[in-house]
Amino acid sequence: MAADLSQIVKAYDVRGVVPDQWDEALAELFGAAFVQVTEADGIVIGHDMRPSSPGLAAAFARGATRRGADVTLIGLCSTDQLYFASGHLGLPGAMFTASHNPAQYNGIKMCRAGAAPVGRDTGLADIRALVERWTDQGAPEPVATPGTVTERDTLAEYATHLLSLVDLSAMRPLKVVVDAGNGMGGHTVPTVFAALPLTVVPMYFELDGTFPNHEANPLDPANIVDLQQRVREEGADLGLAFDGDADRCFVVDERGEGVSPSAITALVAARELDKHPGSTVIHNLITSWSVPEVVRELGGTPVRTRVGHSFIKEEMARTGAVFGGEHSAHYYFRDFWNADTGMLAALHVLAALGSQGKPLSELVAQYDRYAGSGEINSTVDDQAGRLAAVREAFGTRPGVTLDELDGLTVTSADWWFNLRPSNTEPLLRLNVESRDAETLAALRDEVLAIVRAD
Repeated sequence: MAADLSQIVKAYDVRGVVPDQWDEALAELFGAAFVQVTEADGIVIGHDMRPSSPGLAAAFARGATRRGADVTLIGLCSTDQLYFASGHLGLPGAMFTASHNPAQYNGIKMCRAGAAPVGRDTGLADIRALVERWTDQGAPEPVATPGTVTERDTLAEYATHLLSLVDLSAMRPLKVVVDAGNGMGGHTVPTVFAALPLTVVPMYFELDGTFPNHEANPLDPANIVDLQQRVREEGADLGLAFDGDADRCFVVDERGEGVSPSAITALVAARELDKHPGSTVIHNLITSWSVPEVVRELGGTPVRTRVGHSFIKEEMARTGAVFGGEHSAHYYFRDFWNADTGMLAALHVLAALGSQGKPLSELVAQYDRYAGSGEINSTVDDQAGRLAAVREAFGTRPGVTLDELDGLTVTSADWWFNLRPSNTEPLLRLNVESRDAETLAALRDEVLAIVRAD
């Protein structure tokens, strides 16, 4: 097919509509290019439950074997299960998923051995260049000795590894509602939770890549309404919602109220610092002020970074950080090859809640100290112009500091906001935090008025 790779090769992965933007023929070229760029003798491949995933994964495997690499197929898995396989087996990996995107989308998340990310600056641009050349000139001839294909089920090993990283011995019985969103959480949760003292109320565990119940993106409030209602109806201790490829986890307390990912970041950071005193914890620049405050209070070192998993993982590796968290409910662990795993974060929440008698809302209150807006998107034609207008409006105010680590962050003694452009859409994303709700509302409205001005 004639493919416009600029539309499907993103900053961190490959993603687009199947078969309109890419298909199995292109997946085969990606497999060959991945092996050539990583110089791999062997790779591991997994896929989610989307209808197009098995065929795309098989095509990628054909491309890889034609370049001489042995392929280990682990079949249906979550993205963090693929990262586990990459780390455990010491192999580069490819995961076929489009995460929370609609059913017609699919994609490839790639990593080097040890789950090290492959992004635009760490190999993905080179892979794209090879695929473009081969699309124009034809695929390279197969090597004289093609690679082999073997199948391996890693689910039990994945579960055992995660459970070894969290002390769950003192956990009291808990009732938990889990919304898998018809995604890969329906595959991983039963095995990981099987031996724990949990009464699990499953929601949408049927693997269905058409997402018949709701979009598998728990950060959109519309997608956790069913979970919130069920937690209240069941009198459950908490609720967990996983996204489509189950690498992110969102938490709901016993009242059915969402717990901010920043509060979960602070809670898990506190637990990891208890095990590893004085360690570094990474947080992106739009997590709450509470995260670096908690880390400092507990004797750790907080390190602030840009939004995005490649930046977090780079800082994890550079600093030796024990843990990292993002506002988007991605949680990264040194003991998990610096990769993100929502399941491990969920186990930490269960352990923290189950080892004491307070309800979850009380437990997390110490980590939820400020009023936050969440992420607010505005469609704009001129991102740079609108950012400049906001910079001009706030840049001369007394007591205000500006930085441009990622978009524009404006900070005062009582509030901060970050305004950053989307990498893939004509959007500006606004996050605001303040010491009180009234200031938050006024600041949010002031910035949005500038961003959305005609």
